[in-house]
Amino acid sequence: MAVLAYTGSKREINYYFSVRSAKALALGAVLLLTACHAASRRYRGGDTCEYLLSSGRFLGEKVWQPHSCMMHKYKNSEAKNCLIDKHIVFIGDSRIRQLFYSFIKLINPQVKEEGNKHGNIPFEDKSASIKVDFLWYPEVNGSMRQRIKTWTEGSVAKPHIIVAGAATWSIKIHNGSNEALTQYKINITSIAPLLEKLAKSSDVYWVLQDPVYEDMLSESRKMITNEKIDAYNEAAVHILNSSSRNSKAKVKVFSVSKLIAQETIMKSADGLHLPESSRDTNAMILMNVYCNKITKPIDGSCCQPQPPLTLIQKLAFCFFTLSMIGYLIINLIHRSNYRKSKSCTDLESGEEKKPAVSTPYVSTLEMLLHSFCKLGLIMIYFYLCDRANLFMKENKFYTHSSFFIPIVYILVLGVFYTENTKEFLPVYMHIRVLVAAYLFQTGYGHFSYFWIKGDFGVYRLCQVLFRLNFLVVVLCIVMDRPYQFYYFVPLVTVWFMIIYATLAIWPQIVQKKANGNCLWHFGLLLKFICLLTCIYFLSYSQDVFEKIFSFWPLSKCFELNGNVYEWWFRWKLDRYVVFHGMLFAFIYLALQKHQMISEGKGDPLFSGRVSNVLLFISIVSFLTYSIWASSCKNKTECNELHPSVSVVQILAFVLIRNIPGYVRSVYSSFFAWFGKISLELFICQYHIWLAADTKGILVLIPGYPMFNVLVSTFIFVCVAHEISQITNDLAQIVVPKDNSTLLKRLLCIAGFFSGLLLFSALQDQSRH
Repeated sequence: MAVLAYTGSKREINYYFSVRSAKALALGAVLLLTACHAASRRYRGGDTCEYLLSSGRFLGEKVWQPHSCMMHKYKNSEAKNCLIDKHIVFIGDSRIRQLFYSFIKLINPQVKEEGNKHGNIPFEDKSASIKVDFLWYPEVNGSMRQRIKTWTEGSVAKPHIIVAGAATWSIKIHNGSNEALTQYKINITSIAPLLEKLAKSSDVYWVLQDPVYEDMLSESRKMITNEKIDAYNEAAVHILNSSSRNSKAKVKVFSVSKLIAQETIMKSADGLHLPESSRDTNAMILMNVYCNKITKPIDGSCCQPQPPLTLIQKLAFCFFTLSMIGYLIINLIHRSNYRKSKSCTDLESGEEKKPAVSTPYVSTLEMLLHSFCKLGLIMIYFYLCDRANLFMKENKFYTHSSFFIPIVYILVLGVFYTENTKEFLPVYMHIRVLVAAYLFQTGYGHFSYFWIKGDFGVYRLCQVLFRLNFLVVVLCIVMDRPYQFYYFVPLVTVWFMIIYATLAIWPQIVQKKANGNCLWHFGLLLKFICLLTCIYFLSYSQDVFEKIFSFWPLSKCFELNGNVYEWWFRWKLDRYVVFHGMLFAFIYLALQKHQMISEGKGDPLFSGRVSNVLLFISIVSFLTYSIWASSCKNKTECNELHPSVSVVQILAFVLIRNIPGYVRSVYSSFFAWFGKISLELFICQYHIWLAADTKGILVLIPGYPMFNVLVSTFIFVCVAHEISQITNDLAQIVVPKDNSTLLKRLLCIAGFFSGLLLFSALQDQSRH
């Protein structure tokens, strides 16, 4: 009864919530979220610089997350490249001096805080011609005004960046009197026009005062209260904002420091000055505000304008638009014809005539346009998520709970949908269920298996290559990214072609031929050894490898950031998986031929004793490798060992999964469903699950992290499934079974890629 209830509940869920209804719900969610974000940016403003300077929160204890955008962590070399030939001035009190030191440490980490505390402190980096000065002006008074006024005069060079702020000294010296606050308002009112004038040609920031930790303040500072600080900040904001209303230039108010201080001032050494980690965060925010628009880091979306559309992107937009228009026209014509034929009645019999059947060409054209129409809408969503500044993005932040709790939920769902197979699946079909990290060996073994069986011709190869590359090629065009950026697909594509070439060259050896003469087995093994030798040679000849892939047009496909090092690293990391997969397919077929394995339902794979021994060895090997991999401390050394030893865990898993007959006869329909769209899931997550090309997280629903993950994941899975269906539909049209037609299509595809490479080359020239 329990089993019947369990099965019935699953059927009921599947009946009321189908894939079609899920996609409709996802579409509704996308439209609603797009409208909400567009309205929010229209009425609240979409300037991420404002958010960076004024709002945010801590992820954990030390990671600062600005509202709605990502903050890049600048290295010394990046900071120097951005600030080359720049003059930066920090003017103010001891708190500004702290910020000055944190800022110059981003340029030179070896700097020590040894300057005169109550005097000017110069800094210069001659290698990049960067000059940073701290000017000691602890009060907003006539002296500060005079210094700022000198920069507004033509005879003195203006600093490129000015960071100013002061108030606590005025509170301290005047014992927190109201007269001091009044004088502060008068002085900042006189300085504001000068700052506005400077803001026309320089970046000017006014740093608001951080709160203090009153319990830790010394007796001489007890008059510096948070109430007084709030009054001074309110005065500064009111005056600076009033002044900016009458000017196009604007002094940027640096108020985010207050939020940071509220969380960290308790760790202050004296209750007044921020701890070093908080100062460093403020300095990094300043660097992001100024440098992001110059260096344009992928993981620094704050203060970055939306990139302009490239020529190829514009052409893609036109193509998808024309596809949508064409599909609508054909659909309207078909509906009109259907209504006319339905209303046309046979006068003698009184029966309705059947609608006219569309010609195959029109049907194919309609399917083609329909697929491109859906794909175009999906690509618009991709672009809005990861290129337009519509949806929010946040930095990644790892916690054990956020990683393991969803994993447990997924495992529970997988177990819930565990089913017995209606028909027994042979061992080889089970190998395909391995997760993404293991796809290399299983996929290549699967390919070799069907080739040796004599069931893998040019048509099947073209089908595989089309399904592998279609989505990536479209994303390269729409998202303006190189082919190598989606490294997994180029890697798998090249290995598949290498396998095909290895098995296709003379002599071609298939199972029927090998069964007639055992010498063909040695011929096949000789091919494998030759392939292994070539791989081994290239893996230790980086120069030769790079020369091979540095020739145009290969360089255009495999270069990333101007070189092929990334391609070399990815290729080398799993260089032996092809050999392992092909060898496994060969051994499996040999065992099958000599009837050394039992694939009956419920039967162990080998004889009882052999199965027990192999199962024990497999479990020990799997656990040993897992412990070794998780305890790896030197990544470089582990990467060197990985290509040779990864086969141990792969083979161990295959044997554990297949030796016991009862384990081999069950599977999870939940995991199987996701397995069918695993490639689309892997590629789509770059832009519509994660963000900023996987460097951050897409935020559709701000303020509710868990709910955001649920909604974005739901949409992401629905989109991946739809793309998988579109790819399969187009594969049937683009890759025909007829060899002559297939050759013509291949020539057209070659022409398309030639044009694409030409446009890409012209585009790169215009950029440089």
